[in-house]
Amino acid sequence: MVPTLIESARKTDKQRILGTAVVSFTIHAGVIAGAVFATLQVQGTDHTVRMDTTMVLLAPQQQPKLEPQPVPLDVPVKGFQTVVVPAEIPTDIPPVDLHERFDPKDYSGAGVEGGRAKGVAPDDNPVYVEAVVEQRPALLSGPPSYPELLRGAGIRGRVVLQAVVDTTGRLEPHSIRILQSPHAGFGPSIRQWAASALFRPARLQGRAVRVLVRLPLDYAVSQN
Repeated sequence: MVPTLIESARKTDKQRILGTAVVSFTIHAGVIAGAVFATLQVQGTDHTVRMDTTMVLLAPQQQPKLEPQPVPLDVPVKGFQTVVVPAEIPTDIPPVDLHERFDPKDYSGAGVEGGRAKGVAPDDNPVYVEAVVEQRPALLSGPPSYPELLRGAGIRGRVVLQAVVDTTGRLEPHSIRILQSPHAGFGPSIRQWAASALFRPARLQGRAVRVLVRLPLDYAVSQN
């Protein structure tokens, strides 16, 4: 036996269905209109940070360097002396010549190199220091002899001799000075040797020149 479903005729209220549809349409239309309005309000608001001031960076301008103008002198320039700084700082005080005359006008501070305050022509054969020459003087002869009395007494040490080597390689006699000595007995032997010592002259710009030198001479007693 097969069951058979029989649909019964159902009566519908057309007015009630129509009213429900109107209400539903009105509600959905209101929701959609509210969503659209809210969306438009959000899009219309600009939350970006804007700068109302424009920054312009300017590179610093370099001022032109002005060349110093020479100071006009009321008196004509006459001369000055060049002071040469020694290469080695001496540790002792050199002897002072009390008879040497000092003229403050020779150190006026302005002028041409090698001149004098009174306009006197400079010396054609000046004395240089070893630091400014191109080729320093070199000792060609042997060292001085050791005094026998001082050797026997065991006296030793360093003797420092200062002198001017001329353009022929000889020591100028009036320039010989003993600046340091462990004993006065070394003096006669050193002076006798200096009178005959021979050097290779110093040279500056290809020519022989006079040079002030300091010669350290060491004396030591042999153990034998």
